[in-house]
Amino acid sequence: MPREAEHHCLELRVNVLEGLQTIRERLIDNGATPETLELVDTIMKRAALPAAAPASAQSLLQLTRMLARSPVANRNIAVYNDLLRLEEQLQSAAAEYHERARAEDAKPIPKTKKHYRELKEREEKQRGA
Repeated sequence: MPREAEHHCLELRVNVLEGLQTIRERLIDNGATPETLELVDTIMKRAALPAAAPASAQSLLQLTRMLARSPVANRNIAVYNDLLRLEEQLQSAAAEYHERARAEDAKPIPKTKKHYRELKEREEKQRGA
């Protein structure tokens, strides 16, 4: 997943079904166990029901944490570890995104010509006064 698209998934509310699909893809990329993928598939089937269609979550991180608290993850350490690894990756990506955003916000904003003109006029007024 491109980093720009990833931060949207991290920051904005996500549709549960779409979020689970993204989580499944990330788990496959990480080489997750079949049991972990089976857990996500089971939850995806529930999320695909018409009653669950409007469901959303805060983030992929929240969805991953919910999966890690599931009975399947509690019983199977390999499933828990797969989800924990993904959670750490998502936290790291979120931290990097927030750091980039802070750095972008901290960049000095260039002054306009109007600002320098007004500054020069004030200095001239002070010299003349």
